[in-house]
This record gives sequence, structure tokens and C-alpha cells, in this order.
Amino acid sequence: MRAAGFRRADHPRRVQATVPQGRIIIAAGLLIGFVLAFPRQTVTTKYVNDLFIFLDGAYRIQAGQVPNVDFHSSLGPLAYYIPAMGHSLGGSFAAAMPVGMALMTVGVALVAAHVIATRMRPALGLPLALYLLLIVAVPMNPGEGIRDLSFAMFYNRIGWSALGLLLVMYLPPCRPGCGQGAADAVCAALLLLLMLYLKISYGLVGLAFLIFMLSDRRQWQWAAAALALTAAAGLLVERLWGGTASHIADLRLAGEVSGDFPTLRALVGEVQRNLPDIAVYGIFAALLLSRRRSIRDGLFLICCALAGILLIEQNFQAVGILTLGAGAAVAAESSLRAAPVPQSGVPLLLAAFLAPPILLFAAALGLHSGLGLARQGTDLSLPNYSGIRLVRLWAEGQHPTFRRYDDSLRDGAALLARLDDPGRVMVLDFVNPFSVGMGLVPPRGDSTWHHWGRTIDAHHHPAPDAFFADARIVMDPKVPIEPWTTNGLRKIYGAALAERYSLAAETEFWRLYLAKDADRTLSRPGSITTTMQSTTAQP
Repeated sequence: MRAAGFRRADHPRRVQATVPQGRIIIAAGLLIGFVLAFPRQTVTTKYVNDLFIFLDGAYRIQAGQVPNVDFHSSLGPLAYYIPAMGHSLGGSFAAAMPVGMALMTVGVALVAAHVIATRMRPALGLPLALYLLLIVAVPMNPGEGIRDLSFAMFYNRIGWSALGLLLVMYLPPCRPGCGQGAADAVCAALLLLLMLYLKISYGLVGLAFLIFMLSDRRQWQWAAAALALTAAAGLLVERLWGGTASHIADLRLAGEVSGDFPTLRALVGEVQRNLPDIAVYGIFAALLLSRRRSIRDGLFLICCALAGILLIEQNFQAVGILTLGAGAAVAAESSLRAAPVPQSGVPLLLAAFLAPPILLFAAALGLHSGLGLARQGTDLSLPNYSGIRLVRLWAEGQHPTFRRYDDSLRDGAALLARLDDPGRVMVLDFVNPFSVGMGLVPPRGDSTWHHWGRTIDAHHHPAPDAFFADARIVMDPKVPIEPWTTNGLRKIYGAALAERYSLAAETEFWRLYLAKDADRTLSRPGSITTTMQSTTAQP
């Protein structure tokens, strides 16, 4: 007896060869990665402070620190190792994110070449592959405009793309060959590990999907093998990394602050904002269910939409439920397999659905690379940020805000340069831009970022010993990039600050506090360009 929903049409007799499709996908990944990495410049118009999170983490890794062991973060360690690899290969912090994300794009293309090419006809698989690859590479937050260039929250884009590829594996292979199951298991395990060690919410959805796949009598073997491989790899990673317990503690703290299940009102709001995409997705779902009445198909289609809504609700993202694209492609392929005669309109409908984001992402990627090659905009002030260019496009946007933020960094760096040996610095703001920007020895035991109401609040925060860690200098901004965070940190750590540190200097933008047991003194104000070197200090 056949499993529910299984028909002979699930394995079509006439499917184009998969090898050329796989090669095209790999070539597309290499081309997209080259376009992103070649300028070796970071162009940004928005979220400059978010960029500093990942550069700080990459810098700490270069200095020998280990994520969640030597510093804390609710993000997984890959959020810092990716830019660290980009920095090592690109040779500068300006190249860290473009080169790191180019590597990720090529890696995703290699997995997609197997997953998509063995499960989907080219008319459906190639548009989906281009869509997923551009999601990884494009330097913009999904749902925002083409002028909002930034590598902020890049982990969300990788998570969307990896989850989309995993969802494609709901389809049985068109022509299972020798080694198909083993290759499927390895690809699924790689995608799941990527999500688990990048951002846990995507990993949990991916884990739930693989458990769901255990109910498929045609594919449960590779799903079980993928889970086993993931568990084995996790044990090996823990042996090498040793940060799992600390990472779980960091996740628990962030969960206590902002991990509540979204309210019904919030979910309805997400549906309303994304209603056009959901409506088109519903067409693909209805098309499949009208041709193949399967409970598993219905559950899969519902879970694609629901998981996407839950993920976008906890992202800093208004529109763009990117699991819908993969779910629609799976529904399109399944409906064509179930159709008694070829249906040319389905590929055209999928292409029309995916075309707008593909064109937007491609245009944003091209704009970023073009601006980088033309050296548009102005370099950020601190020496190690040379090549990170703040650009004003055809509208002001947030440019004045980040221009003033960069002015404050220049002022703070000049203040720190008055110390012969500034030592380990921490900042009462969203992020610490000075350690990596000035090549200072980074603190140990602190966090790469604080965000009031998301990672920290008045009731859930690290103890003062953990917060101040081994910082010898505390910089208190008068014009913080994230005022709610700075004001909150002052309230909960003000007493500890007064007990441990003394106010040593004050400028237009900053108050500098020195540890009371420090023997450093401030020299006269000097020139930042003559008192600092653009080098990476060793701890």
C-alpha cells in the first residue's frame, strides 16, 4: 500500500538532467559571491552600530578569544567566525563582512546544487536557487528599501536561506541514485548545524522539520541520519569549543527579556503586513491540495507559513516571510508531479512571485558593489574602520544620525589617545566600537552588545562583576546611538560604576571613567592621527 499522498507522478518519468542545473547553481553562487567580495569595501547607509557587533566579535577571535567562553552573546559563534574568516582572507575589517558573506553564498550554493537539482525541474529550481542565494548575499535587511544598505542582522538572511533549502527536502528526489540518501543526510545536517550555531530560533524550526520528516516512509532514513550526524557534530563542536553551557545561559537571559511567545494581536499584525505574499502563497497551496489531497501536504504548507510568521515576529523585520518562497516552490513542483498533463502556467506563476525580491536583492547587491568600487561616501573615522564607507544616497534617511555617531567616535578616540596605554575599554551603549577601531586589547567576560528590552532589562541583566569584566576604562556617551540602552545601563550599573571607577575626563560627547586602582593619567589633548596606530593589539 502506498503512503498517504504518494503517487507515481511524484517521480516524473521525464525530468531534465540534474547535473547541468547543479552546475548553473554553483556558477551563480560563485558569481554573486565575486560581485560582493571583489571591492573589499563595506558600504553602509544604516545600522552602523549593528555592524560593529560582528566586527568586535571577529576582532576578539583574532585576538584569541572564543565566543561564549571569553565573551557573551545570544547569537551563535558562527555570527562571529563568519566575519573573522572574511577578515583573515580579505585583510581588513572593511572586507570582513563582504568576503565572509561571499564565502557563505558559495557554501549555500554547493548545498543547493544537490538539494534543488535532485528535487526540482530547472524551470522551478533555478529561480528558487537564485532567490535563496541573493537572500544570503544582499547587504540589506529584508523588507527594507534598496537604499538601506547594511550587513546588520546578516544572520537572519542566512537563516532564512538555510531553512528554505531544508524545506525543499520535503520533496522526494526525482531520480534517486547511488549515494542519494547519504548526500541528503549530509546536506540536511550541514543546514541544521549552520542554523543552530548561528541563531537558535532557525535551528529549532529546522530541527522540528527533520523530526516531521521521520514520518515520511520514503525519506525517513536520511532524516534520521541527518539528526544523528547533527548530534555527533554537536558533541565534537562542544569538545573543541566548550561554550555550549555558557551559550545556553546567554540564550536564557535573552529569552527572559524578550522571549515571550507573541500575542495573537502581534501575529495578526504580521499577517496583515505580509498579506499580499500570503495570498499568493495560498494560490500555490490551493493548487497542490486540489490535485493531491494529503494531510502531510496540508501540514507542511501550514507549517511553512506559520514558522515564517513566528520567525519574522521575533526578527527586527516588518515584511518578508521568506519561507513562503520555498514553500511555494515545493507546492509548485508537487502539483506538477500530480498533474496528468504538463502545466506551463505554474512555473510562470512562481517566477512572477519570486521576481520582485530577486530584482530588488540583485539591484541592492549591485549598488553596494558599485559604490564600493567607486569609493563613494566617507570612511569611518577610526583607523581600523578604513574602507567602511558611510554613504548618503538620494535621501537623507539616517545619514545625519550616523554621521554624528561617527563624530562622537572621533572625539572618543582622541580622548582615549591621551592615555599612553588605554587598556581594556567598555562602553555604556549598544556596542563597543573602540577596541577594534583603535586596535586595543579587548575585554574578557563582557558582551559584544546590549539592547534594552531585547537582551537586557531592569530585572534581567548580568551582575556588575560580569558586566564590567576586566575593563579598566568605561566610556559613558552623552549622545548614545541607542539612548534607551544607555539610560537603562546607567540605572542598573550606576552604583557599581561610582564604586569602581572615577571620572577622569569629559568632552562634548563622552565621560571617561578610569578604574580606581589604575595608575594611568591623561596627557594633553593630542592629534588622533599621530597618537594611534591601526594595528591589532595582542592580549
